[in-house]
Amino acid sequence: MGVKSLAEWLSWQETLHPEEIELGLGRVRRVADRLGLLHPQAQVVTVAGTNGKGSSIALLDAIARAAGKSVGLYTSPHLIRYNERIVINGECVTDAQLCGAFERVDRERKGEALTYFEFGTLAALVLFQQHPLDLILLEVGLGGRLDAVNCIDPAVALLTTVDLDHQSWLGESREEIGYEKAGIFRKDRPAVVGEFDPPASVLEFAEANQVLLSRVAVHYSWLKGEQAWSWQHGESKQLQGLPLPQLAGDIQLQNSAAVLEVFYQLGWLEEVSREAIEQGLCSVELAGRFQRLQHTPQVVVDVSHNPQAVAVLAANLNKRHSNGHCIAVVGMLCDKELKRTVEQIDAVVDHWMVGGLETARGCSAEELEMVVKSVAGEQMVERYTDIVGAYEAALARATPDDWVVVFGSFYTVAAVMELHQSTTGIS
Repeated sequence: MGVKSLAEWLSWQETLHPEEIELGLGRVRRVADRLGLLHPQAQVVTVAGTNGKGSSIALLDAIARAAGKSVGLYTSPHLIRYNERIVINGECVTDAQLCGAFERVDRERKGEALTYFEFGTLAALVLFQQHPLDLILLEVGLGGRLDAVNCIDPAVALLTTVDLDHQSWLGESREEIGYEKAGIFRKDRPAVVGEFDPPASVLEFAEANQVLLSRVAVHYSWLKGEQAWSWQHGESKQLQGLPLPQLAGDIQLQNSAAVLEVFYQLGWLEEVSREAIEQGLCSVELAGRFQRLQHTPQVVVDVSHNPQAVAVLAANLNKRHSNGHCIAVVGMLCDKELKRTVEQIDAVVDHWMVGGLETARGCSAEELEMVVKSVAGEQMVERYTDIVGAYEAALARATPDDWVVVFGSFYTVAAVMELHQSTTGIS
């Protein structure tokens, strides 16, 4: 088709399929089969869940690479550059690598109208095929059962949490959504569930499909101490005095415990070694998750965009040691649980700066302002056309002791991170 640059490839992919999202494995499986991608040589871990997927994959990657493993990651969405979605041994793939993979997918699709996400998934698998990897980590984009990454059979599946999100595609209840997410499980293969109270549909799916299920507080457990934590699988394996994970929030212990169970189920726990586990826990990083961009005032960005995730953000903010105010900069997509999400954090926020998102499904500033005012009150909210305007107004309002917290969407955080990079030169 003569397209050369990455930007041109991505723009063209957006026009290839009439729908932005069309769940189903038929198209992607047929093309993956022609490309010889369906049976990777590396061990594959597929991760699904409403929240915690990114953190869990970052922990899996950090520990595995600390143990000397070669690791490929496929995650979504990206914050600044598309290349962030495909990472091999800690390095984002290059534009040239992506374009080469896209060309190969295009040659073999034989007229299949792939979605944007399907094209990217196949390109990631092509690039992983070109490297001698020990471990491939695949993050589900939406749901699980019909998501493009589910064309690959994982050695171990990990389900983090289940909450209400993407109801238009996945269903209106935790039971319906849980069934979709459990679709990454495979017969006679291990699946780790990191949530203490998963929907019954998850357990029923596992039983009906003879999945080797491993549940927190049933098959493995963890316990937090003052400065450390411990993990164990039944009576057979224990790890005491582990360092707390570098990622913020107690929820990261739940994610870390599930990650250790994944290594146990892979049969890698002894091979990985305690030293690698400690190094991975202490070195793990994840952009856009309670990430501090500056001090005086403190600026924190967090991609949380549903009630469960924003409740975790609020808990993290409650631990801050400051007499200053908390100023929220928020922009969201219209298909999210807007009011319930705002309610989770309102008690922590002293003033709201609302901005519109100029993207598909983006909520206008006017729409979001009405929702926030219904929760926080008329006097607590200011409206701005876009996120950059809302953020700049927040900085102008803030004193050195204040906290500015930016959340609500990947798009919201990306807008502020790009502005921060352009003004500070820090990337």
